[in-house]
Amino acid sequence: METHTQKFKIRLGLFVAGGLTLFVLAIFLIGKQKNLFNPVFKLTSTFYNVSGLQVGNNIRFSGINVGTVNNINIINDSSVRVEMLIRKNVRQFIKSDCEVAIGSEGLIGDRLLIITQGSTDSPLINEDQHLNSKEPVEMDAIMESIQITADNAAIISAQLAEIMIQINSGNGTLGRLIKDSTIAENLNQTVKNLKKSSKGLNENMDAAKENFLFRGYYKRKEKAAEKIKSDSADKLLEQQKANDSEKK
Repeated sequence: METHTQKFKIRLGLFVAGGLTLFVLAIFLIGKQKNLFNPVFKLTSTFYNVSGLQVGNNIRFSGINVGTVNNINIINDSSVRVEMLIRKNVRQFIKSDCEVAIGSEGLIGDRLLIITQGSTDSPLINEDQHLNSKEPVEMDAIMESIQITADNAAIISAQLAEIMIQINSGNGTLGRLIKDSTIAENLNQTVKNLKKSSKGLNENMDAAKENFLFRGYYKRKEKAAEKIKSDSADKLLEQQKANDSEKK
């Protein structure tokens, strides 16, 4: 009987020790995640809508978790104040002109705060300083915009399908042009006629040049062209002589 009682006490002691170990380990992990054992400083920001942000959510800077959301209070009907606890070892990187935005862990993950990087010439942040915020884009607004785009795409697709049906049926100007071989032949004939007309016009111009009434006009044009060429050649020759004299 005593042996049985002793074994029970040993099991009970091991169970209690194991439970205490797990409890301490859990407290340590939770405290580490919530920055309970790290020196921190507080920052604040104000939003119109926190979009599902909760106390305990992470805060990121340059893609790294640097703190947690400490408190969320409604100031008035258009402002919500968010308090942030940030690890002191990253204070040297956060500038006064940094902004706070609300993001999410992946597409549909938990909400988090994102501190954007500031300018290089801006002073460092002070404790309890207020940072400007960027209002989040609501998922409902994104879905509504996507829905409008999808509706417009459906309307355009239906209109294009109707146009192609009309063209394939030979309706409309483009459809008749594609389906009716007579129109195509008429176009070909029109092009041939234009070519013949152009050839005839060239022949008429050549004949006009031979006509004594226009002969003087064309001769004057030829003399003017020759004079321009001669003047250009003389200028080129003078320039070449001047260059030769400068070299000497």
